[in-house]
Amino acid sequence: MLEKYLPKTDFRDYADFMENFKVNVPEDFNFAYDVVDAYAEQSPEKECLLWTNDRKDVRHVNYGELKRLSDSVASYFLTLGLKRGDCVMLILKRRIEWWITMVALHKIGVVAIPATHLLTDKDIIYRCNQASIKAIVAVGDVLVLRNVIRARAYCPTLRHCISIGPMVPQNWENYWQGAILAPKFKSQKGQNRVTDNFLMYFTSGTSGEPKMVMHDHSYPLAHVVTARYWHNLHEDSLHLTVADTGWGKAVWGKFYGQMICGAVVFVYDFDGRFRPDRMLRVIERFHITSFCAPPTVYRFMIREDLSKYDLSRLEYCTTAGEALNPNVFLKWKEKTGIMIYESYGQTETTMVLGTYPFVAPKPGSMGKPNPQYDVDILDAEGRPCAVGEQGQLVIRTDRGKPLGLFKEYYSQPGLMQRTLRDGVYYTGDVVYRDEDGYFWFVSRADDVIKSSGYRIGPFEVESALMTHPAVVECAITGVPDEVRGMVVKATVVLSESYAGKADEALVAELQDHVKRETAPYKYPRVIEFVDELPKTISGKIRRVEIRDRDK
Repeated sequence: MLEKYLPKTDFRDYADFMENFKVNVPEDFNFAYDVVDAYAEQSPEKECLLWTNDRKDVRHVNYGELKRLSDSVASYFLTLGLKRGDCVMLILKRRIEWWITMVALHKIGVVAIPATHLLTDKDIIYRCNQASIKAIVAVGDVLVLRNVIRARAYCPTLRHCISIGPMVPQNWENYWQGAILAPKFKSQKGQNRVTDNFLMYFTSGTSGEPKMVMHDHSYPLAHVVTARYWHNLHEDSLHLTVADTGWGKAVWGKFYGQMICGAVVFVYDFDGRFRPDRMLRVIERFHITSFCAPPTVYRFMIREDLSKYDLSRLEYCTTAGEALNPNVFLKWKEKTGIMIYESYGQTETTMVLGTYPFVAPKPGSMGKPNPQYDVDILDAEGRPCAVGEQGQLVIRTDRGKPLGLFKEYYSQPGLMQRTLRDGVYYTGDVVYRDEDGYFWFVSRADDVIKSSGYRIGPFEVESALMTHPAVVECAITGVPDEVRGMVVKATVVLSESYAGKADEALVAELQDHVKRETAPYKYPRVIEFVDELPKTISGKIRRVEIRDRDK
């Protein structure tokens, strides 16, 4: 399937990749018909999903089954009156129904809005009213159902609430009953344009209210780079990405690019808190070959005794979501022999920067540009930055919209004008480029700390702290100071071995440690110990919440 959309698949080196990479994008491309149904016609027995949970249930799904089930669900949605361009929210955790429903919605041109099960009733009301959501498809567990029920009366556009079970409340539709009773589906292949609305995400909201990011039907093809040249997948790969299906990382690593490349998507459907020991047992038991997780997951896994697990089938490891501390990269390589290939992107994009099989990782670097994007770094006056100079990462759009860049902030034209102007999309992230062309993350533009005339990026200080054995996680923010304007504050989660040792002596020890690891002026003058850090639904640290508490 890959060769149909990517004429050249093998590249000698990065220069060859940048010069000759090109994706064919049909005018009426539809992932559901052109990939899922195409596989179902050519190789119906080909496996697409391998699913398990903490009860050790296992289910194999092939393309023939995915086509049949998605056809039934698509037909059912049509009987409910859903039509092309309508918006439907999915709150389905990691249940197999998420993949079935996504394909079904793509088939009938309904915009899918994946959402996390952690949404409160207020979150659901906000999303329904901002996007005029017509239906919610939800997993039938108590907390999710309760929040949707509480929200429903305040969502005038919400016509249908559909449960996949096991619980189906009164006045709700039954997903599987509806699919079984639906008439035979009539294909709508060829009825969409590749520029039609396709998939929408509400951003994680590290600061401010979530934005509505709309992608068109070309979006799945932009993830060819993600799967083939970052995850390094092939037909025999079994790939596991750790991500809730309400987060954009799910379609990065559990769906589009992986299926186009012919790899099998592995789904570990765990409920509750992440357990590194259980994740490692799953990798061992199912012979996972390719693994992708946010840095937080690796931070906890390197604290396990990895010698207890057989990871011999694991070929490739990747990370994204936030910057990877160099110490975590080095510890993982030391314990497994495998390097972690990092990448950078946003809800508004696919992978913008990355490390590829032909680009050796530098610990802590996000890598080099994806050839789909014309990337630059601009200073405050809009001038290109020199090597080593910090500025805002931008994507140039004056020669057309790059494949993978979002279509618009839905119904938010003012926001669109602020971030995309004069042929440039401003990411809001501060970075710099080294002499070898590698990009390095500094901070979100709003996270830069200005203290006594110095500009301090949180990531460098966090990376320094993370090399101390006491620190599991940390967040660096600025707090007001009468003399210096702001001073650096560290909010720290301690390792188990340091539990009960959160005293002044440890504060001084951590401060001295940072002074040795980086420029002394960057050390945290304030250190607070906490049980956990505030995070977004996708696992990113919400420094804005810490800053707001400290005002």
